Amino acid sequence: MNNSWQPKPGDKIFHPRRIKRYRLRRILGVPALFSAGYGNVGSSIYYALGIVALVAMGATPIVLAIAGLLFIFTALTYAEGTAMLPEAGGSASFARHGFNDLAGFVAGWALMLSYIVTISISAFTIPPYLGYFWEGLKIDPIAGTATSIGIVIFLMIINVIGVKETSFLNIGAAILDITTQVSLVIIGVILILLPNPSVLVQNMFAPGNWPTLPNFILGIALASIAYTGIETMSQLAEETKQPEKRVPRALIMMIFTVLVIFAGISLVSLSAMTPQELASEWSRDPVAGIAASLPIALIRDILKPLIAILAGTILLIATNAGIMGISRLAFSLGNHKLVPPILSRVHPRFKTPYISIILFSIVAILILSPGLFAANVFKNMGTLYAFGSLLAFMFAHASILILRARKPELPRPFKVGWNITIRGRELPISAILGLFATIIIWIIILVTQPYSRWVGIIWMVVGLITYYLYRRKQHMPLT
Repeated sequence: MNNSWQPKPGDKIFHPRRIKRYRLRRILGVPALFSAGYGNVGSSIYYALGIVALVAMGATPIVLAIAGLLFIFTALTYAEGTAMLPEAGGSASFARHGFNDLAGFVAGWALMLSYIVTISISAFTIPPYLGYFWEGLKIDPIAGTATSIGIVIFLMIINVIGVKETSFLNIGAAILDITTQVSLVIIGVILILLPNPSVLVQNMFAPGNWPTLPNFILGIALASIAYTGIETMSQLAEETKQPEKRVPRALIMMIFTVLVIFAGISLVSLSAMTPQELASEWSRDPVAGIAASLPIALIRDILKPLIAILAGTILLIATNAGIMGISRLAFSLGNHKLVPPILSRVHPRFKTPYISIILFSIVAILILSPGLFAANVFKNMGTLYAFGSLLAFMFAHASILILRARKPELPRPFKVGWNITIRGRELPISAILGLFATIIIWIIILVTQPYSRWVGIIWMVVGLITYYLYRRKQHMPLT
């Protein structure tokens, strides 16, 4: 029996409409990935040193080194996770695959908080560096904070309109930034550190310069702000050619570059000034403090305006990258129905996610506004960043471990070595150590820092309520 069917004259054939699936263009290579990540990590050196010195004092280089070890663990976790799951979302994507939608939302919402604080703190440290040209930006809190708020508003408008930074600009800025920082380290070592190394020892270990144990641990938590940028590379996975190879390669390049430069800058800074000076006069512009301490006037006169312009440019790019990153993250969460679709709404004319850009820029401005009258706003922003980022890192490490246990069959183009075997499953030691370290430090932040505790908890509670109402309205399970 022939069951084939042929259309007869007059029959109408129904052709189902093909559904278009829009994907991000995969155009980025290792240089573009590295420069995007370093644009955030490299920018943090212009303020992280001062934030850490506020509590760690003479132990600042040691604290940064310990945090650098945790940074290596976290970068390796992100390298494996992004190569395995090459999609935007970072820790939120890892948690969604490793646990469930609720865990993915919690990780993503915590990550949003760290993005918002990155916007605030990057904008907050631009005026002190530009204070080289007009001193009021450095010494007047109202002028400085108002300028920072104006920068966020300006970039918010630019991002709504849709003017984007280019990979060429990122790469050029990263090359210039690395060149200047390496030059400053070399000059500082030759002119400041080597002629009198006892000054460094004195500034680190003399009575009154070494922190208490609680402040030492808090310094490690604050030092996590020095290693922003991991999530930036992960967020760009969907726009990267061969992300399973190129994202891990770019992450490893960034690990090496960042650790070397941070070690050099921190040692030179405490050779050039006391920890008290670093934590007060130069807290918001520590790299400018190094340039101002150079003994040769000609080199000093060249580097001071160069660093002012370069720091302002890099921090402006980092502020803009934060705004762009949070809108990309909102898109990712919206696509997986973890946040209401209004956060992914695109402007009919400019084709940008204007609701999320405006909303989160306003939150960043609210975080900045205490700078008009409060003295400790800089430290508060640092601890609030640590609250969100450490929570996101926690989920990233835990997700990699869970995925190793539950889904060992998943392709892992990049697999972290140094594993221990538990019940037949290979678990990376770096992820285990990273998980326990981030949990302990996050709990310390939660217990000892009232500002970040309450602002962070309120942020998470508001997010969870929003998530609950949205999922119930969509008749979807919470997990």
